[in-house]
Amino acid sequence: MEPKLAEYAAGEGRELIELAQKLEGLTRHSSTHAAGVVIGDRPLDELLPMMVDKDGNDVTQYSMTYVEKVGLVKFDFLGLKTLTVLHTACQIIKESRGVDIDLNALPLNDPKTYTLLCGGNTTGVFQLESSGITEMVVRLKPSCFDDIVAILALYRPGPLDAGMVDHYIERKHGREPISYLHPLMKDILMDTYGVILYQEQIMQLARALSGYSLGEADLLRKAMGKKNPEEMAKQKTRFVSGAVEKGIAQKLADEIFQQMETFARYGFNRSHTAAYALVSFQTAYLKAHYGVEFMAALMTHDMEDTDKTFKNFNECRKQGIAVLPPNLNESSASFTVRAGKILFGLEAVKGTGQKAVEAIMRARQDGPFKDLEDLVSRVDLTSVNKRVFENMIKSGGFDFSKVSRREMSERLEEFLKVYASRKDVDPNQMNLFGAAAPKPVVARRAVTIPEWPVNQKLSFEREALGFYISGHPLEKFKWDLKRLGALSTADVKTKKAKEVRVGGVITALKLKNTKKGDRYASFALEDWLGTIDSLVWPDTYKKIQHLIVPDEPVMVSGRADVTEERCVLVIDKMESLIQLRDRSATQGFLMLTANDDIEQRMPAVQTIFRKYTGSCPVKVRLQLDDGEVSIVLRDSANTPVCVGPSEALCEEVEQLFGRPVLTFM
Repeated sequence: MEPKLAEYAAGEGRELIELAQKLEGLTRHSSTHAAGVVIGDRPLDELLPMMVDKDGNDVTQYSMTYVEKVGLVKFDFLGLKTLTVLHTACQIIKESRGVDIDLNALPLNDPKTYTLLCGGNTTGVFQLESSGITEMVVRLKPSCFDDIVAILALYRPGPLDAGMVDHYIERKHGREPISYLHPLMKDILMDTYGVILYQEQIMQLARALSGYSLGEADLLRKAMGKKNPEEMAKQKTRFVSGAVEKGIAQKLADEIFQQMETFARYGFNRSHTAAYALVSFQTAYLKAHYGVEFMAALMTHDMEDTDKTFKNFNECRKQGIAVLPPNLNESSASFTVRAGKILFGLEAVKGTGQKAVEAIMRARQDGPFKDLEDLVSRVDLTSVNKRVFENMIKSGGFDFSKVSRREMSERLEEFLKVYASRKDVDPNQMNLFGAAAPKPVVARRAVTIPEWPVNQKLSFEREALGFYISGHPLEKFKWDLKRLGALSTADVKTKKAKEVRVGGVITALKLKNTKKGDRYASFALEDWLGTIDSLVWPDTYKKIQHLIVPDEPVMVSGRADVTEERCVLVIDKMESLIQLRDRSATQGFLMLTANDDIEQRMPAVQTIFRKYTGSCPVKVRLQLDDGEVSIVLRDSANTPVCVGPSEALCEEVEQLFGRPVLTFM
């Protein structure tokens, strides 16, 4: 179906493809059942074949079904990563604030925690993160721990379809009357506003209304849950007769049993949901009171998943928490907190493993690094490879040295050659004539190399970290997007409009074929607030394929399909945002501050503007502490300076100031 692959398979790739086809479909590995532990009454190798897996663990060669058939017991031990996140958060809080947190002694009536939940601020909160349950939390407005327990029990297909959620919410807020078929039901159902929500309530009602024993009540619970008609007929007879003996009219007893049977289909185990709700509360409490430390812990344990790290990074932006790029002199292996800001963890930089980070930390024990060369000369180069250095440079790990990332990248090979050749030489070794072995010397360069253009710098940063951290390629188009009536990715997800116009950069691009063999594209459209999964179907793809380029800023129009779980944008039209800006701009603005060394830089600015003359007048917007000053730029003849908008012009001005300062409207 893919012409290029077919051409390759018929030519130089023929042998490779033929070998691959022979291997295709063969069993390639054995897998281990997650959390499954087998227990027997004697050494297991006497009962079934065993093996040692790649991690050195003893595992059975039989799968779980056959393990049970030979009479062994298999336990599934559930492990929650969230418990580790909580533990790490408490450690970070201790380090940054000197506060010891006892998770088992948190006040379950803490107002700040419930304010956070009622506002829908649930990213990172255990079990409450999805858009659907967040929307339910905002509607329900939990005010006590029992409400969190109820939310986790209610947010399931059965209760949602049966309308139990609406009844619970309306009754909690006093918009629907609460009634009980019998006074004895009130004490049992009062905390769920008359809604039979938990399996334990079924058992309590059976005991209170019909004199069931605990064992009998458990049998009733099981029968109702499994909907066994024969067993239910027996249970109904037992319940009604017991209720009549307690003085309840038979007709009312029948009605109560029917109501119990209806709700029991959706009943949830209260002890299970309460245990989960406690973890939900603990995460919400730490986020409400120690947001920076909690997000640092969350990012530490999600750092192997780029998508989750990106989501957490956007949450930090939303909460006003600064996330600083990695710093080879200050960063730890994981994310840490420094002066109320999160410092990027070294192990979260792509291509950087535990071994490399440990080598860097050992070298750092002898004092902070001066620059890239200092690190290369001191670190064990058998543990830190070229890719680690490249990604550390691209991510901003050496920015403290005040050398441009571009210069460090271009000189890396030179440093590695000099110091790698010396890695096995003892620094105390003497030569044949008694003199100390000469130390490696790298020639100094008189001319410094300027930084990469901002877009390229950010692109490399994203390559190393998985997302942009020191800026975003779309930031310089904010005014253009506003002028052109574009929505942000966050607007698309919340406003739920069908036909939308959105600006963003193309990331995570994948080109695929339909069953018919037609090419289409899927990618993430990203702005500074998040991403939207986007699709370009074959008919549209043929028209706009030349515009679908990674990291390119584009303006798209299409249909947004927004559900509780995800948002997908089907694109009908795409335009280059750069071309749109250049075509529709009427004036330019140079956005400066008092710290921009304007007097020294303005001659260079005017030289650049003379290279790109056009019809667009330029103003300087100078941001001062007490307000803003707007000045029309004029040349020596007192004529307004006019330019022709272009990306080349913007990049030259960016290079001069080190950030995007020129915008058009």
